[in-house]
Amino acid sequence: MARKLFGDISPFTYAIAVKRQILQRQLSDLIRGEKLSTQRELQNLTVVIYRHNSLIRRKLGNVDLLLQENKAVSLGLAAPHIDGILIRPGETFSFWKLVGHCSAKKGYRTGLTINNNRPASGIAGGMCQFTNLLHWMVLHSPLEIAEHHHHGEIDLFPDFNRQIPFGTGTSIVYNYLDYRVHNPTENTFQFRISLSEEHLRGELRATEAIGVKYHVKEQESYFQKVGDEVYRRNKVFRSVRDKRTGNEIANELIVENNAKVLYDHALINAPIRPDVGGVLAQTHTP
Repeated sequence: MARKLFGDISPFTYAIAVKRQILQRQLSDLIRGEKLSTQRELQNLTVVIYRHNSLIRRKLGNVDLLLQENKAVSLGLAAPHIDGILIRPGETFSFWKLVGHCSAKKGYRTGLTINNNRPASGIAGGMCQFTNLLHWMVLHSPLEIAEHHHHGEIDLFPDFNRQIPFGTGTSIVYNYLDYRVHNPTENTFQFRISLSEEHLRGELRATEAIGVKYHVKEQESYFQKVGDEVYRRNKVFRSVRDKRTGNEIANELIVENNAKVLYDHALINAPIRPDVGGVLAQTHTP
């Protein structure tokens, strides 16, 4: 029998392990002395780089709808901490540094989380939708992703009005699984975030226009049977084109997903390729 990790022994040891991770991140930030974004400007910067709206209440299998309503409340509490934040040249944006610890005392509610590759619930669950939105906008800009985690090894829920390629989401846990973005340019960028009744709304703005256009596209997307299981596979690329000439100047692989489908296979709304008797490649993020 495999030896249990310290954090898996009991809820008490799990809490200790989490606290240790949080303290380690705080210490790491102190030692590194990274210049993190803190300045906020509530006047819009001149240029819209990219905008996107994310549906707040989505059909997620048999998940309790109350968790979706609670998520909406939590997103509303977090939004003012991000709205207007500037990412100036040489700075790094840290989601958790700005939002801070999301506790019930602050008004955050119980929402959907993922624990051991299964749906669960916890305070401020669903906050990854916030960083999903930020990440999708950042992918359409010259900002560099400094820290990113995701659930690419599992496909938890059937698609429902999917707008972006599978596997381009994020996974965050305060504060040791963060979403961080570095600005290597001479341009200043700004996140504008707001909520409507239906959507989490985002804009990425800048002081100056950029000379290229980004397009994120999915390729080789399919489901495949492996033994008694089904896996979802795809590759996501980012194309960069010069706005003046229209020429493609870069085409990079962002992520390659190989995700085990954890919901009823009858709910897959696409053909399933037969088992070819091989082992599928592991999830890869460049």
